[in-house]
Amino acid sequence: MNLTRPTVTLTVDGAEVDVPAGATLLRACAAAGIDTPTLCWGQTLTPQNACRVCVVELTGARVLVPACQRVAEPGMEVRTDTERVRHSRRLVLEFLASAVDVSTAPALLTYMERYGARPERFGSVRTVAQPPKLDNEGYIRDYSKCILCYKCVQACGFEWQNTFAIAVGGRGFSAHITTEYDAPLPDSACVYCGNCIAVCPTGALMFRTEYELRLAERWDERRQTQTDTVCAYCGVGCQLTLHVQDNRIVKVTSPFDHDITRGNLCVKGRFGWTYVHAGTGAEGDV
Repeated sequence: MNLTRPTVTLTVDGAEVDVPAGATLLRACAAAGIDTPTLCWGQTLTPQNACRVCVVELTGARVLVPACQRVAEPGMEVRTDTERVRHSRRLVLEFLASAVDVSTAPALLTYMERYGARPERFGSVRTVAQPPKLDNEGYIRDYSKCILCYKCVQACGFEWQNTFAIAVGGRGFSAHITTEYDAPLPDSACVYCGNCIAVCPTGALMFRTEYELRLAERWDERRQTQTDTVCAYCGVGCQLTLHVQDNRIVKVTSPFDHDITRGNLCVKGRFGWTYVHAGTGAEGDV
């Protein structure tokens, strides 16, 4: 019995590429060694085609197509760096950066530099300008940085957590991420797993510890170390990555490619590490 998965052959920027049948153009671009910008795409999430920054030019297609969602077909001719593609990506980035605070969105800032985006030519609209919501000890919500990528909604909903504590409310310019009936987070269905933080690309959702260190101008990723360990709260075996600065844990993440967690954790794994510093005082070491 032949169990070999069928492949599809196409060309990306003139190079012939073979990808498994059903793979997206994003995967084909990666196979060709091309770094395609993405914001709403997530390694463990279903493509939503929301940000449109991954668009590519497909021979025979009237419009640019989203690489994250379009499935590769035999004989396709894809171009990823034409002036039309660059112009579209640049414009999307300029619109986003003129409307929201992107200061804590490293990937987006890198893309802006790559494509020469100048959001200042659209002024500073700040359509979602508002103060951060500080209503719990685990994480903060700063929707002035939200680009409506929907990744947090996916992580909270049927994709992973199945809690459905958050969704998109309103329409058009009034669209925003919110809890059910706009309830305060402590009164919502939120179980504080923090999986929404793990997928947020802009820092709109952020660990309370990181937020406070940034506010005090003490957050410095260059001085941070990362150590992998296994969560000791139960027997599932979730892998934790401890982010440590100045001998103190400042946040905990989990690898997206780990077979057990796929980047997801529960409230204990994500936020239950503060006991490490209990009784040590403000300067206690790990």
